[in-house]
Amino acid sequence: MPRKQRRYPLTPSSPTNPLFPLLQSLPLSFFFSKEKKMGRDELCITVPSLFHCPISLDVMNSPVSLCTGVSYDRSSIQHWLDSGHDTCPATMQVLSSKDFVPNLTLRRLINLWTSSNSSPSTAEFEEKVMAWIEEINNAKPERCLDSIVEFASRGEVNRSLLASFDGFLETIVGVLSINGMQIRVLESVVRILSLILLENGVKEKLHKLILKSSSNSSCIPSFISILQNGSLESKIACFTVLESVTTNNESKRFIAGVENNFLPVIIHLIKIDNDNQELHDVVLSFLIAVSVTRSIKSQLVQLGIVEVLSNMMSSKNAAISVVEKSLKILSIVCTCADGQSALSGDQKCAGAIVERLMKVSKTATEDAVVVLWSMCCLFRDEKVVEKVARSNGVTKVLLVMQSEVGEGNCVRRMCGDLIKVLRRGCKNVGGFSGAVSYETKTTHIMPC
Repeated sequence: MPRKQRRYPLTPSSPTNPLFPLLQSLPLSFFFSKEKKMGRDELCITVPSLFHCPISLDVMNSPVSLCTGVSYDRSSIQHWLDSGHDTCPATMQVLSSKDFVPNLTLRRLINLWTSSNSSPSTAEFEEKVMAWIEEINNAKPERCLDSIVEFASRGEVNRSLLASFDGFLETIVGVLSINGMQIRVLESVVRILSLILLENGVKEKLHKLILKSSSNSSCIPSFISILQNGSLESKIACFTVLESVTTNNESKRFIAGVENNFLPVIIHLIKIDNDNQELHDVVLSFLIAVSVTRSIKSQLVQLGIVEVLSNMMSSKNAAISVVEKSLKILSIVCTCADGQSALSGDQKCAGAIVERLMKVSKTATEDAVVVLWSMCCLFRDEKVVEKVARSNGVTKVLLVMQSEVGEGNCVRRMCGDLIKVLRRGCKNVGGFSGAVSYETKTTHIMPC
């Protein structure tokens, strides 16, 4: 009996697509739009996304296709399958067969593209970057910064070249320390830094450059200027860069210190822009990263962070990631006296936390339990006990408790403590007279 030929889905990169004979006869210009060249100094190399292996993200040397029709580099997909996986990495479909076939058409296209796109010489690249650095040092950064942004946006190879060029990062960061620089220039600098941030050694260098700046040449005022006057994209890039350099307590205290007036600007930003979830997400990530000392926690609370987070969690449009990070910050600030007072006085916060139980990730649910347990059991706040009891807290906490398995589970023990306190509170929920004193042995969380 002749062997039955395997049929593959007819995706654009599938070698069994009946259109492939036609595709093979077409020139490369049909597949890839030509970019306008600006003379021999043009250094940008744009690699078509079709040529990237979905696993390694590098240009494929030997493209092969799985039964799902998705093409991978042979070495990458072989390693994936040899590791025991039985799914397609890109689609996560279970593979009916782990066999793969060479994608000769795609290989031909890659070879043709490679032969027609030679990399610029090292001398040309160095000459161009040196010209950019000279323009910046001569106080004429506007035009060249736009060129650098465009260059860095066009591929990982370009970003790696810039990041490794001696003196480039120092020159770019130096622009941030110049007083009175135009906001458009500052936005371009932050955009460049965010593009090359993941390149080897950049975070470490950036950390040293920002921290070593003196009070007269600090970069922080430039970041504040962007947050106050920049575009949404530049604000997000600003937080991405700043979070990347907060690698230790020293840097966190430096950036979030009272003398920099940075935290008030951040809290004001999320108060006035209360609908943009992407901005809220990066802001909360930054606040989680820097909230390491009691003074920083207290400053956040005094600036109204509890009310802000309460409003975020109460919003029906809030993204899950924003809610989860809000719960994380609340679990951080509830360990200081100012945080406890703010949580007790907020009318919506306790109810919003109870409402989110079991509707977020396991980690975020644990953060929510930590806040409720701290306020109700550890600090025995009668107001919070009443609010949680009125918000059907007993039922919600019971559900969390049932989902936590294992006798030694810390969250389960905290839920048990909460149930005992809340049940007594529920008896007086019509006319609440206060929480009964309750002794608990769950003391792993103590106030600062």
